[in-house]
Amino acid sequence: MIIPVRCFSCGKVIGNKWETYQTMLESDYNEGAAMDAIGLRRYCCRRMILTHTDLITKLLQYNPQERRREEFRAQFRQQPGAPVPTKGST
Repeated sequence: MIIPVRCFSCGKVIGNKWETYQTMLESDYNEGAAMDAIGLRRYCCRRMILTHTDLITKLLQYNPQERRREEFRAQFRQQPGAPVPTKGST
């Protein structure tokens, strides 16, 4: 899901630190050093970041509108020059 904006226990704003944390992990920081560098010293805030799982990409797989949009795009990528259907046409 989406990272919570605030820590559930102490109320510190942590939502703005998620992308920085992910970038630091990709650049060979370990979890503890990355959290220290972005200013997360309390264990409650560390828990919020450390245990968060980013499920938004997985949830989008089950979004029927997004799936139809991708099928539509794939159909017209395979047929170059095909007319774009308008609303109400079959």
